[in-house]
Amino acid sequence: MVLGIAQKLACAALVLGVASTAQAQQTSTNQVATKTAWAVFEDKNPKECWAVSSPKETVNTKDGRVVAVTRSDILLMAFYRPGALNGGQLAFTGGYPFAGGSTVSLQVGDSRFELFTDGEWAWAASAEEDAKIVSALKRGATAVLTARSGRGTNTKDTFSLSGFTAAVEDAEKRCK
Repeated sequence: MVLGIAQKLACAALVLGVASTAQAQQTSTNQVATKTAWAVFEDKNPKECWAVSSPKETVNTKDGRVVAVTRSDILLMAFYRPGALNGGQLAFTGGYPFAGGSTVSLQVGDSRFELFTDGEWAWAASAEEDAKIVSALKRGATAVLTARSGRGTNTKDTFSLSGFTAAVEDAEKRCK
């Protein structure tokens, strides 16, 4: 599942805003590991590592009815850089522009988090929140992200967390 879109995953990770505009346009094929439902990537210049997965299920609804919509890549990832103060930055892209001023809800077991949105991306509000989310993801079986598009479509994306812990630990180790 993750392996078939490796180049797009790598490009998406670079767009997170942690690289310059020129670097964001590059793509990476530097997949270094697969951990069940998660892939690990490593770039050398600049040194960046990330664990990433695509959803195992997506449901799109509008006015209470399931609808077919076109979305680009839907990705959940944890991103690491040498010398970064936090233990990983979590990011989600829903494959469409989120509704202005909206948030993305992330549910892992009994834990619920809100991610702020900007365009097609969503992040935690702080390094402390990132750490809480990564910890919950390590303990969980699935992560469910619900959001609303700029066109009013509600989306629910379910990610398997099988392999998440091994993938983020691998990415973090590579970028220490």
